[in-house]
This record gives sequence, structure tokens and C-alpha cells, in this order.
Amino acid sequence: MPSQTLSRTARISAPPAKIYAHLSDPQSYLGLSPLLVDIRDVRPHPGGVAYTAVERFRYGVFTWDNPIAVTMTFQAPETRIVSDVRSPARVHLISTVDLTPVPEGTDLTETIHVTYPPLLGRFVVGQATAVQQHRLAELTRRMSQPR
Repeated sequence: MPSQTLSRTARISAPPAKIYAHLSDPQSYLGLSPLLVDIRDVRPHPGGVAYTAVERFRYGVFTWDNPIAVTMTFQAPETRIVSDVRSPARVHLISTVDLTPVPEGTDLTETIHVTYPPLLGRFVVGQATAVQQHRLAELTRRMSQPR
């Protein structure tokens, strides 16, 4: 099956530990992805957590809820989170988030490797790109707010 890798880096004015704590909680992804409408069945998994996320796609007046299986592993304390995402549509996405401390806060690099059926390529890559851009912008906004 075809695949593509997307990578983006954002500088966030928060320490890596704060970002890591936020991204380690599956509920935090609501709003980070404009497609996610529900997180359920969160359960411990060796080295992380597994859960079901529900994406909602809209086509005019029609909606389609797509339950996806997510396994999140914490590979390096406060510096790396890997999410393995599997969709019923045979889309497989691996997102690796690396957090690097810098004097101004943290450089967050998200690398997404997505594999998809040939007929879904343009749609899947377009959605993955848009969601990645939104997620980094929203995370930057959230982390800049005082708590």
C-alpha cells in the first residue's frame, strides 16, 4: 500500500514536562484534532495507554463516525510519545512526537507516517496534513495560556 511521511516542528513557550503531561492524556486530544468527537475505552497498555477515538467526517448534510484504535506508548520520559492509529478503512498512521528543550521553551516535532489504500490517498494525506497543522497551532495556543 502507498505511504507518506509528514513532519512539522513548532516552538512552544512551555517546558517539555508540561507538554508531555498534556499529550500523555488521551482526553487532551479532544479539540487538538478537529475531527475527534469522543475518546472512550481508555485502558492501560504496556508502556502507555490504548483507547478508541471517534473521528467525525462531514460531507454536506451527511456525517460518518469513524472509530479508530489508538495505542500510545511513552518511549522516552518527557521527550517522546508514539501513537499507533488504525482505522477500519485500512488506514494506518504512526505519529511520533519528540520534545526538545530550548531556551524559549520546547521544540515539538511531530512526524507522521501514514499508509493507506490507493483510492484514499489524496483524502488521507490531505486530512493528516490539515489535522497536524491544527494540532500544532492548538497545542501552542493551549500551552501559552497561564494555568
